[in-house]
Amino acid sequence: MFDCSAATTAPPDHIGCLCHRPEIRYIAERVKLGFSRRTFMTGVAAMVTGVGLGTTASAQLQSPPPAPARPILFTNIRLFDGTSPTLREGVKVLVEGNRIKSVEDGGAPAEALTIDGAGGVLMPGLIDAHTHLAFSTIPLAVALTADPSYLALRSARAAGDFLMQGFTTARDVGGPVFALKRAIDDGAIVGPRIWPAGAMISQTSGHGDFRTVHDLPREDGDRLHFSERSGAAAIADGVDEVLRRTREQLFQGASQIKVMAGGGVTSDHDPLDSTQYTEAELRAAVEAAAGWNTYVTVHAYTPKAIRLAIAAGVKCIEHGHLADEDSARLMAEKSIWWSLQPFLDDEDAAPFPEGSPQRFSQMQVISGTDTAFELAKKHGVKTAFGTDTLFSERIAARQGAQLAKLIRWHAPAEVLKMATADNAELLALSGPRSPYTGKLGVIEADALADLLLVGGDPLADISLIADRNNLKVIMKDGRIYKNTL
Repeated sequence: MFDCSAATTAPPDHIGCLCHRPEIRYIAERVKLGFSRRTFMTGVAAMVTGVGLGTTASAQLQSPPPAPARPILFTNIRLFDGTSPTLREGVKVLVEGNRIKSVEDGGAPAEALTIDGAGGVLMPGLIDAHTHLAFSTIPLAVALTADPSYLALRSARAAGDFLMQGFTTARDVGGPVFALKRAIDDGAIVGPRIWPAGAMISQTSGHGDFRTVHDLPREDGDRLHFSERSGAAAIADGVDEVLRRTREQLFQGASQIKVMAGGGVTSDHDPLDSTQYTEAELRAAVEAAAGWNTYVTVHAYTPKAIRLAIAAGVKCIEHGHLADEDSARLMAEKSIWWSLQPFLDDEDAAPFPEGSPQRFSQMQVISGTDTAFELAKKHGVKTAFGTDTLFSERIAARQGAQLAKLIRWHAPAEVLKMATADNAELLALSGPRSPYTGKLGVIEADALADLLLVGGDPLADISLIADRNNLKVIMKDGRIYKNTL
């Protein structure tokens, strides 16, 4: 018999886009989960009851703190406003309700609650532009076999931990997070703001096709695969199917659409060098999204996949680590966003066996990371930061460390700007589909009050961001989730 103990006791780590781990192929080929969006919602109903998952998790599943009854004044701070390369001193930041009321050196209302920052740096809340909150902390084998209520609870736990690492906003680019977002926004649980994409749209044998050979051929009228019924992926072939699947995500509240336009690192059925979808199919998704005044972002690594996606009208490339000079120049010329992740051969790389096809693809991607960041900087491509953490609780707890790795290519002020003001600019591409009204990523009058107070100066030492203990205050939407001062 197949022994899955390795998969259940030693969760696989992460590098880029993980889909089909070898150790779960047997399970995936034989297990047909019967859970649907309805049962996933049932799981979320269990989630919001606050069922405990240990001390830390149960705290994360509690309701958010109440809105302050009085204005809050931050004093004795240095200010990183999200855009300036230097800190401002001698200013006070006043928060009223969920907005920043003023940034000045003057007085404040007598009734204001004062927080003495002890000389720390006040900065905007961090934004992760490439997340999969539904799958960030659970092994893929668990995602394929666990009870939906358990999966929902783990999603809630992941969302709470995400916020407590200082990331107040998530741009989620694939997975069933609509219900999770609603529970957070309703105040049932703690978590970040979420810009959801919904299901990842994939062609047959594309990067979002989680089926096995035993599921083929697919006939008209066949029951959808569990990965589709759960809202993780949507398999669509041809213009008409792409239109329908795109519109289904918009129906549920997608703020942007995610399409798989190229191969992945560990996928069994879509080689890294493959291009996926025709230009007409990609354009169908683009036009459907444009009809709702939002945009399409695509998973793509290679120059060919990047060029095809741009020709179809997409607005953002996720990954793109194998981009060349011409494709980077094209991104700059067309004002395409480049959502990059710091994939390196370090402690955060998945331990694929040497000589395996997965290790070969992994090293191809890693070998392109330096070049990708350098090309983006050279050509002035609008660049976003994201983690793309999948299937590893250990890696999910290292978001700040992932951000700090950008010091390899950027100055600390550039790193923080990318994870605040720049990422917020990418979020704004969703236009009226943006789920929250107000400006993020900056500290200025009338911006949303998502703030961090760091004990120390991250512009001098970016590694401070890697340790959540250095975050003395975490505020989201004007509410204080953490204050250790």
